[in-house]
Amino acid sequence: MINDDSARDDSRTKFNRRNFLAGVAVAGAAVTSAPGAKAATSPDAPAAPPPRPSALPPNAKMAAAETGTPQEIKGHEGGKPGSDFMVDVIKTLDIKYLPCNPASSFRALHESLIDYGANKQPEFLTCMHEESAVGMAHGYFKASGKPLMTLVHGTVGLQHAAMGIYNAWCDRVPVIVIGGNDMDAAHRPPGVPTFHSAQDINALVRDFTKWDDTPTSPQHFAQSFVRMYKTAMTPPYGPVMMSLDAGLQQEPIRDYGGEKLYIPRYVPSSPPQGDTGAVKEAARLLANAERPVIVVDRAARTPNGIKLLVELAEALQAAVVDMGGRMNFPKTHYLNRPPNVVGQADVIIGMELSDFWGVVNGYVDNGEHGIGFNESKIKPGTKLISINSVELITKSNYQDFQRFQVVDVSMPADAEATLPALIEAVKSAIPDSRKDAIAKRGDAFRKASANGRENVKKAAAIAWDASPISTARLVMETWNQIKDLDWSLVASEGNVSNWPNRLWPMEKHHHWLGRSGGYGVGYGAPASIGAALANRDLGRFSVSFQSDGDLMYAPGVLWTAARHKIPLLAVMHNNRGYHQEVMHIQRLANFRNRVAYLGNDMAPLGTSIENPDIEYHKLAQSMGWWAKGPIKDPAELGPAIKEAIAVVKSGQPALLNVWTQPR
Repeated sequence: MINDDSARDDSRTKFNRRNFLAGVAVAGAAVTSAPGAKAATSPDAPAAPPPRPSALPPNAKMAAAETGTPQEIKGHEGGKPGSDFMVDVIKTLDIKYLPCNPASSFRALHESLIDYGANKQPEFLTCMHEESAVGMAHGYFKASGKPLMTLVHGTVGLQHAAMGIYNAWCDRVPVIVIGGNDMDAAHRPPGVPTFHSAQDINALVRDFTKWDDTPTSPQHFAQSFVRMYKTAMTPPYGPVMMSLDAGLQQEPIRDYGGEKLYIPRYVPSSPPQGDTGAVKEAARLLANAERPVIVVDRAARTPNGIKLLVELAEALQAAVVDMGGRMNFPKTHYLNRPPNVVGQADVIIGMELSDFWGVVNGYVDNGEHGIGFNESKIKPGTKLISINSVELITKSNYQDFQRFQVVDVSMPADAEATLPALIEAVKSAIPDSRKDAIAKRGDAFRKASANGRENVKKAAAIAWDASPISTARLVMETWNQIKDLDWSLVASEGNVSNWPNRLWPMEKHHHWLGRSGGYGVGYGAPASIGAALANRDLGRFSVSFQSDGDLMYAPGVLWTAARHKIPLLAVMHNNRGYHQEVMHIQRLANFRNRVAYLGNDMAPLGTSIENPDIEYHKLAQSMGWWAKGPIKDPAELGPAIKEAIAVVKSGQPALLNVWTQPR
């Protein structure tokens, strides 16, 4: 039990902060000369620092306020601050870091975290932007499997954070967001704090969070915080939101009729599993299929998920198509196949697919008014099976659930949790008469896999010596330098033609962390740094392919990495443009015969990042990174990466500004 008398009996709580502040002010006043007088100095004394400019025009009242002894501020001697109890609650859930941009609406909780909580569990990480803070939490979870929390400021901070929260929602990643809010209109400060307040800030993100609440008492906070953590960490994972009143944080805890405050114990929920009957029917279809195909996107939540998928695939000798939302299946495995195998399938099982419709259908964009036409990729009569936990949290407004696809067996359940039962059911359902045919199917895939790898290598060699540098060479020069390390590709936000997944021997869960989920530009840099933070503690080497446009959304996150000594190798895919948009404009111009009419290509207008060219290496250096560039000669790339790796191994972030081909 925890009550208002249970404040920590240590030097921090015995120390009176109000008297400390007053003492500092008195000491400062004692060494401040009267107006017009010269300060006494000794020959050995260091020079006095120059006066710091004020943000407001000087006047006599301000001068007195800045140089005089401040009036005493009423403390909370009558009881433990509510925010101290909130820190006690937060500490029970072992949240290691708190990436955050500071703000007044949660100043009480901020102060309690760093003073009462000793800035440990969680440790405050200073961020330059709320979207970066959420992005760091996003990447951290995918590298560690543990969620982080962040604090945002009312209406403005939450709107900054919203894109990051939406990415986390689409990517099924738990992020704990607490929004400071001045709720009481009768007591909140006028002006800016009122502009930044709302009756219901949670409404800004309610359509893309799993759960939200607005606690009205310390005990309510305790229950809601544990509940939101539990909700976020129950598959399907997702972000959660709390609006936290500034007054509730600052007020001392009152006596609630003798009822003592307590912190609920966190007990994780079991992930939802597929219905037994549906599992057996799926197993029957798979066991009797001539060409079964397994398609996965976010099926492997943990390293064990990869092992289970390998076991299922080998039991069936079925082709596996990995859509890349996570590291689901070893890229070196002979059953890892390209997406075109779905065209010959007679049974397809999709696991945690973000877009089942897109797997089995094609969409051709002809450019005219955004109108396209559809075509099926599969044979008539192909049976479709789905295991997808996202069905349990689908909402109506945001269209992340994609087009509706009719399936023959549908299980709204967590794929990884359902796999053990499905594997056993498949093994039991395979008749002896089918075992030879299944083995021969595996032999055919082994041969196709070997041929496929050779073809990919030949494709990668095209334009190997080109300048700007080809994306295949960018990727393979990086691989040659990190291959002997315990590496983790924490982000690949520029479109580098998927070369890492095609060429690198990805086998471990942390080798590939997936993409942003919502495809929001600006995810790559903060998510990479968040994942690198987790990998730092786990002893892994972090590398990212950082695109130019993505970095410029909120480059201040580079400072956060340097400030908190987060080692990351960022190899820039600097193609000097938003190239996907370049292609959209070019294609539409061609469709409308604009290029011939104008006599030149106008597509770079509004899509290029040139003239002036951004010197990303200097930008990174200005924020404390080791950096080098621009690298345009492919012969210089390998030695530069080797040099940068040495820096990262020493515990510092490093960036290489590499000029690349568009894709």
